[in-house]
Amino acid sequence: MTEKTKKTKENPEKQLQEYKDILQRLQAEFENYRKRTEKEREDIIKYGNQELIIKLLPIVDSFELALNNRKDKDQFVKGIELIYSQFTDTLEKEGVKKIKVLGEKFNPNIHEALLQEHSDKPEGTIIEELQSGYVLNNKVIRFAKVKLSNGGKK
Repeated sequence: MTEKTKKTKENPEKQLQEYKDILQRLQAEFENYRKRTEKEREDIIKYGNQELIIKLLPIVDSFELALNNRKDKDQFVKGIELIYSQFTDTLEKEGVKKIKVLGEKFNPNIHEALLQEHSDKPEGTIIEELQSGYVLNNKVIRFAKVKLSNGGKK
């Protein structure tokens, strides 16, 4: 018999207590791990948009500047156009792209047809964009709302 086997046979109560201690430590370690990962997950959700928000803050600054200078209509309009350009550039850098629609063939995977109108364009051709659609990294996040040609049918 080995030394360990002798100890187990001599004192099974002690061996059982050792196993219980090991199990309790493992349970405590697992519980701590679970709490830590839950906290990390909550932080990711809470602060996950931080980088995007930081990129949007200059646009807010531009809005404030434009609003403070709204007495000069021409400068105000130029400011709003600059803000629009800043905003769309920021969206593009984040992977957001506008869906092309005018003159395109209707695609139900990216377009939502709201109206159909008499037109000299082929049937199913988009003749007007009613609301822009967008994709985020090749995933549609908002369908483009469009008006279609009925191909000259009355």
